[in-house]
Amino acid sequence: MRVFLTIQALFLLTLANMAHAQSDPITTAKRAAQMLDAAATQLSEAQKSSDRVAALTSTVRAYEEGLSALREGLRRVAIRERAINIEFEAKEDRLSRLLGVLQTIGRSPAPLLMMHPSGAIGTARSGMILSDVTPALQSEALQLKTQLEEVSVLRSLQESAATQLVTALENIQTARATLAQAVADRTDLPDRVITDPAQMAALIDSADTLQGFADGLTELSSGSANPADFETAKGKLPLPANGIILQGFNEVNAQGTKRPGLTVALQSQSLVTAPWPATVRYAGPLLDYGSVVILEPGKGYLLILAGLGAPLVEEGQIVSDGEALAMMGGNLPDADAFLINAAKGGGGNRQESLYIELRQGDTPTNPADWFVVDRE
Repeated sequence: MRVFLTIQALFLLTLANMAHAQSDPITTAKRAAQMLDAAATQLSEAQKSSDRVAALTSTVRAYEEGLSALREGLRRVAIRERAINIEFEAKEDRLSRLLGVLQTIGRSPAPLLMMHPSGAIGTARSGMILSDVTPALQSEALQLKTQLEEVSVLRSLQESAATQLVTALENIQTARATLAQAVADRTDLPDRVITDPAQMAALIDSADTLQGFADGLTELSSGSANPADFETAKGKLPLPANGIILQGFNEVNAQGTKRPGLTVALQSQSLVTAPWPATVRYAGPLLDYGSVVILEPGKGYLLILAGLGAPLVEEGQIVSDGEALAMMGGNLPDADAFLINAAKGGGGNRQESLYIELRQGDTPTNPADWFVVDRE
């Protein structure tokens, strides 16, 4: 757990750097690399943990945060390199003349530079001109040298990131697969709340909408009792996965569809975790929503998470905050695709959509009032 806290601190520090030091892509990229190194250490330690499920959940999330930070760092690196190249192209003629002058000065002894064919007066004048011009030349030469060195550092960072990325993508796949296996192998199952199987089967067969299913689920007594007061979580809940809000509560999308929830764009195979201690009221396929996990985080509340891959929890299970619920579907991008998308600054890797709906009684409420959200 200590390693994970370190990774979280690095992630927060990286985000702070992105917000307050927009022009420092080198620092951003280096801190992202540190996060991935820390995640690799955590993966090694998770294999020996007494609670492998919790340790591997933290490891997967740490890798996701590290890769997210690396993507942002590489985006800033690419932007900075393009900015320097554009500046070079705009000053191409001037830089060529500057380099020519510097080469001439470098090849000629100082006394010869000041000699003038008109004699002593001309030589004195050329000396005065050279003394006036030299500081400006030195300043431009120093600026050019600094920019060339920065380009060299930026390219070196890109090369090292490409090497580190291959290992990180392999490790996160290992961590995800190991997590799924650890969940399947778990023998110390948590407390469960039993729902009548016949009632649940009838509800699934009769439901033709997500709202109808949720309404029916509300009527089924779960017998759950969560000691934490869910009302105190309003405005503080972390999103179940690292993503960007694409469609808000009751917003109409490009297809003219309006939903009483949030649609979040995620990376393929992102880990989805419980944002609050809760009882799993349902876990499995439902209508055309893919796999769905419905949590009861507090009396009278249902939190619906739809569009998931295979759930890692079962109906009736009591989960703690941060516990793994499922992973999204899709295929993880290879290193080349990751680097290309990062350099372009696009969201090309955010191929999966998680739908989040929060209901109080039989009425949907705006999840954005409860979660700490970010919009693209």
